[in-house]
Amino acid sequence: MSPLLAVSLLMLPGFTDPGAESGPVLMPGRFVLLTLCLCLPLTFRRRWPLTVFATISLFAFAQWLTGAHLIPADLAVPIVLYTVAVECSFRWGVAAALTVGFGAVLQALHQADTWKERRSLLELFGVFIGGIWILGIYINTRRAYLRSLEERAARLERERDIEVQIATAAERARIARELHDVVAHSVSVIVVQADGAGYTIDTEPERAKRALETISLTGRQALTEMRRLLGVLREGGDPDGYAPQPGVEQLTDLVDQVRSSGLPLEFSVEGVPQPLPAGLQLTVFRIAQEALTNTLKHAGQAATARLRLHYGDHAVEVTIDDDGRGSAVVGDGRGLGLAGMRERVAMYGGNVQAGPKSGGGFEVVARLPIREGVTA
Repeated sequence: MSPLLAVSLLMLPGFTDPGAESGPVLMPGRFVLLTLCLCLPLTFRRRWPLTVFATISLFAFAQWLTGAHLIPADLAVPIVLYTVAVECSFRWGVAAALTVGFGAVLQALHQADTWKERRSLLELFGVFIGGIWILGIYINTRRAYLRSLEERAARLERERDIEVQIATAAERARIARELHDVVAHSVSVIVVQADGAGYTIDTEPERAKRALETISLTGRQALTEMRRLLGVLREGGDPDGYAPQPGVEQLTDLVDQVRSSGLPLEFSVEGVPQPLPAGLQLTVFRIAQEALTNTLKHAGQAATARLRLHYGDHAVEVTIDDDGRGSAVVGDGRGLGLAGMRERVAMYGGNVQAGPKSGGGFEVVARLPIREGVTA
């Protein structure tokens, strides 16, 4: 575009007939040379706007020093002023406008003979130069605004991607925690039942048969839970097709399953039951499941256990204890399960206390605040 603009200025009328109405007359050779000096730099005005502006301003000042009147090629001055206003910072645009304005004053003082003519010329130059400068500043501001919108959109997109990654990582951690709870409990029940069936298969076939039935049922339940959890990782999965998350009502099924594994278990509910959020119910269920799984694995054959669910005014408390030898087992692997309990309870601002009891056995106590105004 700049080369075409330069050529267009060269083709303007008056280049072949330099006027001599007033003021010194430019010889044809000097006229063409000045025209080329003013117009050719416009070819590079977008690449080096400040350099081109300085070059054209110097040639225009040299023209004024010779006393020559304006020629069509002097349109290069407002053109390069517009370029500086558009391409450079605001301060450079102001500096260029002041420079051109100073040149316009010099030209008006030189070209006009009376103060009235000079004022008219200054008003004309002021409107013309001011309009071009304001247009350039407007275009510059609009471009900066569009760039800021693009940068903001790109930043929001990056932030959205980061939020998606964080949510994905949190979901994977939740699924890993759920898998640990489900698999650890189910495998423990299966191992206990399989050992019992192995001991009684010759002497008590019916009891061994019931143990195998429990193994089968537990395995199917574990597979169902695993499919439900892993299903959320598949693209296009239908969340409505999955079984609901276990809650407080499923504690009875958990107790029956543990009792069928041969562990005497006492279950009691104290206080006035009240509706709990689904997430809080899932936390209560998983804590009871993990603690009873540890009891099955480490308490021993002659142990008994107790599960107590207490509803208070501001919190629900889950207590699981046994009288076995779990606390004396070295390397029992409870670390991951207890860490998962603490993570779950911490999400609701609660706390967990787990450790051996003074009279023997192991106890887990989890206290979960009930947030007012939150219902299931």
